[in-house]
Amino acid sequence: MVKIAIAGVCGKMGSRILTLAESDGSVEVVGVLELAGHPNVGKDIIFRREKIKIESVASGVFSKSDVVVDFTTPYATLDFLKESVKMGKPLVIGTTGFNGEQTEEIKSASQKIPIVFSPNMSLGVNLLFKLVKEVSGVLSDYDVEIVEFHHNQKKDSPSGTAAKLAQIIAESLGKNPIYGRNGITGPRKKDEIGVFAVRAGDIVGEHTVYFAGTGERIEMTHRAHSRDCFATGAIVAAKWVAQKEPRLYTMQDVLKIS
Repeated sequence: MVKIAIAGVCGKMGSRILTLAESDGSVEVVGVLELAGHPNVGKDIIFRREKIKIESVASGVFSKSDVVVDFTTPYATLDFLKESVKMGKPLVIGTTGFNGEQTEEIKSASQKIPIVFSPNMSLGVNLLFKLVKEVSGVLSDYDVEIVEFHHNQKKDSPSGTAAKLAQIIAESLGKNPIYGRNGITGPRKKDEIGVFAVRAGDIVGEHTVYFAGTGERIEMTHRAHSRDCFATGAIVAAKWVAQKEPRLYTMQDVLKIS
């Protein structure tokens, strides 16, 4: 049985991971974390009829675990990353919104501990990553646009998934992502990948990639009906990475999608 600690347990994703882990007999939640100052620190959560105290000091929680699963914020993740390296604990990172310097810090840490780092943990989205790359190679002359929808509380834009889709297409076609358009922009440039973010209501997540040519277009869409597809993927990743060698892995590695 893999013992996991959940960082950000009171968040939308952390709470779903906790719930789904309860019915997975191959994992056990042994510790839960929130940042110091969070109103729930010191309170108990229930896992399989047992009380687990929500803590703010990572060292005590990490010492009991085999793997740490983190869905927090970039700055919180980097704090937990340092503790994971210090204690030699594998880490699953589902947090998004990292800048280049922060991403490099994660890459550097993966030389010391195994890390699964992915902007999206769902099987469907990771399959979309693969398919978008294949379609880009065939429809290289088509205009490409990406539109993503999320709930009105999402803090980062574009979503990590949209940014990853744009990166895949940019690397395949040598095009440049642009984030939104405003004013008199002139005719669309052939080397653009337009990326647009919608924030409204309680939308869990939707991503559409448009390949538009003369007289036709192809639309590739993934819609998340609930957060359970992401939470399930995070648990799968935690079980998978528990015995891996230090390296930076993605959900493509976990799901064996090449």
